[in-house]
Amino acid sequence: MSTNVDKEITKPARNATHSVAGGGKYIEAVGRRKTSTARVRISESAKANFLVNGKDAKEYFKTEDQKRLILDPMVKGLPAGSSKWSVEVHVSGGGIHSQAEAIRHGLSRALVASDIALRGGLKKLGFLKRDPRAKERRKFGLKKARKAPQWSKR
Repeated sequence: MSTNVDKEITKPARNATHSVAGGGKYIEAVGRRKTSTARVRISESAKANFLVNGKDAKEYFKTEDQKRLILDPMVKGLPAGSSKWSVEVHVSGGGIHSQAEAIRHGLSRALVASDIALRGGLKKLGFLKRDPRAKERRKFGLKKARKAPQWSKR
């Protein structure tokens, strides 16, 4: 009978540091919300830029609320005057709002992978928790997930 202490952990890390052919290093993390998945890559750079699916973030996200959502981990989580980050995101699935929340989740994970000291603040803000709420499936015999057809006794 073996115990959990004796077993080796062979599962790869979720957040990984990679190096690019050009010599620069980046940190990659995945964020999710509903059916949206965001693959976030951050790297230190002199100038801060934010690309989402090859477009500028301000062009991809139209409303101020969505722009604020994706920048929250950088604004609220990082100490003032910290190094600038270049962020590149590939996001797919879901709606535009859930994509913004998936980016926030992935960016928070990537920042924690770069500096573990940021974990406490980001965790307290709730940015590291994967929001599990999703649409409930439709059941047979019902019109929607829980809505039943009209019923008459007589």
